[in-house]
Amino acid sequence: MSASPLVLPPVRLLPADDLARLALAVPLLDRALRLTRWAAPHRQVDAMGELSDADLQLAAAELGLAEDDEAGLAETAQAWDVAVDTGLLALEIEEQAEEFTPDGEAAGRAVPGEAYARITAGDPREILDVWLAAAECVLAEAAAPDVESLRHMTDDGDRMLLDDLDWDPDEEAEFLDTALANLYALMAMDEGTWSGSGPGSGLGPGSGAAPVTGGGAVPLPVLAASLVVPDEMEQPSDAVLEEVTEVMLRLDDHFRLLAPTGLLDYQPVDEALIEEAEGEDGGPDHLGPTADDLDLEEISRYGMVRLTPLGLHGLRERLSDAGAHAPVLGDLAAGPAAELLNALTEYPDHSARAEAELWLADRKPAEAARELLAASRGDDQAAPRRRLICQQTLTLLGVEAEPALREVLDDRELGGLARVWLTERGASDVPAPDAAMVFWLTIDTLAAQLDADDDPELLAELIRDLVARHDGFFEAAWRVGHPATADVLDAMGRLHPDRKAAKEARKAAFKARSREGGAGG
Repeated sequence: MSASPLVLPPVRLLPADDLARLALAVPLLDRALRLTRWAAPHRQVDAMGELSDADLQLAAAELGLAEDDEAGLAETAQAWDVAVDTGLLALEIEEQAEEFTPDGEAAGRAVPGEAYARITAGDPREILDVWLAAAECVLAEAAAPDVESLRHMTDDGDRMLLDDLDWDPDEEAEFLDTALANLYALMAMDEGTWSGSGPGSGLGPGSGAAPVTGGGAVPLPVLAASLVVPDEMEQPSDAVLEEVTEVMLRLDDHFRLLAPTGLLDYQPVDEALIEEAEGEDGGPDHLGPTADDLDLEEISRYGMVRLTPLGLHGLRERLSDAGAHAPVLGDLAAGPAAELLNALTEYPDHSARAEAELWLADRKPAEAARELLAASRGDDQAAPRRRLICQQTLTLLGVEAEPALREVLDDRELGGLARVWLTERGASDVPAPDAAMVFWLTIDTLAAQLDADDDPELLAELIRDLVARHDGFFEAAWRVGHPATADVLDAMGRLHPDRKAAKEARKAAFKARSREGGAGG
């Protein structure tokens, strides 16, 4: 599986026991298990490991599917194939029989396999491994062409076969893998997502039966756009919008197939929309919500998808196997503060807070504060962001942490944030900071926000207000002995909306660099 992106936001996973219970209820795995039990102690199969027509009808009846219906028999055959491919069923066919037995005649037998023994032992990890193997079967099927539907007549009446079709199974598998990885990332970035749908959501694993809205659900046009629209493109062209439509329809086909796996909950594209979007040439021009279609009900008509709790687990396993960094909330709970702060600089805000809460949960407040403060020190490029994350994490602590904060009041790097923390909690006898400490903390905070690539418009507003509140700000700021002083002043020169103030910022940055050069010499 190709992992894109390679560094993913963290997700919160359900416990393995809960995931295993969900896996056993997934239609795909449930049917494969039922057929494995039905086949015991053995069932005759042909040279390809398939059931006879008569046994396939019996198997369909076992699953409660219509034994005289083509769709029911196809679903039964798929469940049988999954049971064989995952090792729930083992094939015992001698090589000679496999080679010489005529089609449709018994060549051997299927018996409960090693995977069936593992899954019935009840170990959650074994159950999840078999479930993921079952899901992989359908993922492979989704990337393969449907020969019957793709075959069509040429002008002279000849059949066009697979070799004539513009279809690359490897390319399609990579497309689907990338789409699922993007879905994983989009859900992890969504503050409303904790583990997809789950107990209490009203949606069973892979049910696809109820409307998929809220709870981390991603509109299909958004997912399609993430695969097509370049990041730097503000207004997609008509050609790009047409490509988004094509990708939406490809994803719609794939996700309909994947719904029974338990990987995702999917509300398909409304067929009426496809009909409305048909162009004169018989193909959709542009299918997607406009600026006038922003209400949830209208957007959901274009398709909504979200990974289930199983899907988050399964996608994380696949991404990790492919070399991606896919952390889980709670991974850092037992680690040192330095590891926590370094990691949280790359986490979305809601994930950073959740991970910080888990890290603090089993630590005494004062000891945790001391460890965080010590880990935030430094003059490297990442140090300002570590201190900002430290400050945000310290806000989760109560007055029990006060002694640790008072211990660093005279520290140049930490004294400013300690005073902010103590003042916000109404502590008494907090000494006022001198001007040097105020400006050092200001530069440090701006350096952290610039490193985090915060919203330029919000930063510009912050810088404008900051300069307006301090007469002679730039004259004082260039003298601050902070490693990022010149870079921060340069950025202020780019972002300040007032041309005169921006020019003063650039002059101050030049002075700061000259000062640094003189000090270095």
